[in-house]
Amino acid sequence: MARRRKLLTPEAEQVMDRFKHEVAEELGLADKIAQQGWGEMTTRECGKVGGTMVKKMIKMVQDHLDR
Repeated sequence: MARRRKLLTPEAEQVMDRFKHEVAEELGLADKIAQQGWGEMTTRECGKVGGTMVKKMIKMVQDHLDR
């Protein structure tokens, strides 16, 4: 069963969901998610989405700090 962490700001929930879907689209998983839902995704697929999200967030922070 999946655990969801509570975000500090409720508004961030929608932003993170959109971000998750954008990353899934980039990875070519959007059609499968639309047809079967997140519950049918493999652990590997979910890990790939989450890992890519983390990499992108780290890059955004590093780019921001480099200014």
